[in-house]
Amino acid sequence: MTMRRAFLVTALILLANFWPAVANAQSLATEKPTGRYASIIVDTDNLDILHARQIDELRYPASLTKVMTLYLAFDALNSGELRLEEKVKVSAVAARTPPVDIGLRTGQSVSIDTLMQAIAVRSANDAAVVLAERLGGSEAGFAEMMTAKARSLGMSQTTFKTANGLPHPEQITTARDMAKLANAVLVNHRRHYHYFGLKSFRFNGRTYLNTNRLLREREDVDGFKTGYTNDSGYNLIVSAQRDGRRLIAVVLGGASGASRNSHMADLIDRGFDVMGVTPQTIKVAQAPKVSRPDKPSRAKAKTQGSENSDSPSTPPSVLRLRGQDAPIVLPASSGRNFRLPNGNWSVQLGLFQTEASAKAHLDSLGLLPELATAKPVLIPRGAMIAARMTGLSAQSARASCKALVKTRHGCLIIGPNS
Repeated sequence: MTMRRAFLVTALILLANFWPAVANAQSLATEKPTGRYASIIVDTDNLDILHARQIDELRYPASLTKVMTLYLAFDALNSGELRLEEKVKVSAVAARTPPVDIGLRTGQSVSIDTLMQAIAVRSANDAAVVLAERLGGSEAGFAEMMTAKARSLGMSQTTFKTANGLPHPEQITTARDMAKLANAVLVNHRRHYHYFGLKSFRFNGRTYLNTNRLLREREDVDGFKTGYTNDSGYNLIVSAQRDGRRLIAVVLGGASGASRNSHMADLIDRGFDVMGVTPQTIKVAQAPKVSRPDKPSRAKAKTQGSENSDSPSTPPSVLRLRGQDAPIVLPASSGRNFRLPNGNWSVQLGLFQTEASAKAHLDSLGLLPELATAKPVLIPRGAMIAARMTGLSAQSARASCKALVKTRHGCLIIGPNS
């Protein structure tokens, strides 16, 4: 009886100690977004946050989820687990996935390359499930892999439950976490980034335009992803590049596709101004009208809610950082007549996780004629390694970056003593 009583006492103590942790875990799991709008601009060279609004508030990712789906596919391609030409059979579950889709049929075989194009361009939900089942055995298993990868990338407030972003109450993220994911693609999977910049792709005799209209309307935007559900509003991640400088911008909870795109265009321009990049006239193409593939065909958008306004809360000449009282004023050197002086200039070719990978990248680009006289250097940047070619004139630095951008490589012009 004494031993039984001791066991019961011990069990009650353990239960009392464990219950608060369980309650806390349940509260985290059931926590839901209280709003929709958020936005962030990040300078990808130094990861400085140039603009922030509600960047750590929980939001629904919608089809931005597919950036992580493709990230894991890129991991599998690099490891050899996947091959672009591999054919995968479509399951009945995948074929039944609600729109948007590309009309995949049960038992049909589709290549990994086609699936990735369909996900990046069309935002196809059925293609995302096929890829998830191939890599995770099931969509639920793949979602666990997605969340684990998110944690490894520092996305501490993101949880994935689906591979395609269809509504799920526990699938949440933040604008900061989405910016981290986009930057991870640029750092770790630059060779596959072009999927997010495809303007169209063809499947079964039909041409699909990318859901990201800014790819066709702006020369400086070269990639990333849209998203939409009733609960999330209109979401968008972009990466844009001017004169070798690159930024990532995220807008969540737009009231409409058009207002979201207009707000994003304004954020891009203001972000480059803060970075001191020479302003340029952006060529706007007259893009054909396309349907909104991210928008489920059976649902109408809910655009009400004043906190989801796309209008910026600060004047165009000032951006404010969250948690800081001092505004960031646009530099006077960002006028149209701004010119780089000659001197000992450098071009930064990327940030890398290891010295070996940085050296390998420099070696692969050392044969470019524009870099023939440059000297390679590696510079620690926190936990990362910056790979640079130095000893250039301002004109040579510009020419080098232009050549690298054309080959889809990253490039950043660095001034003397920087």
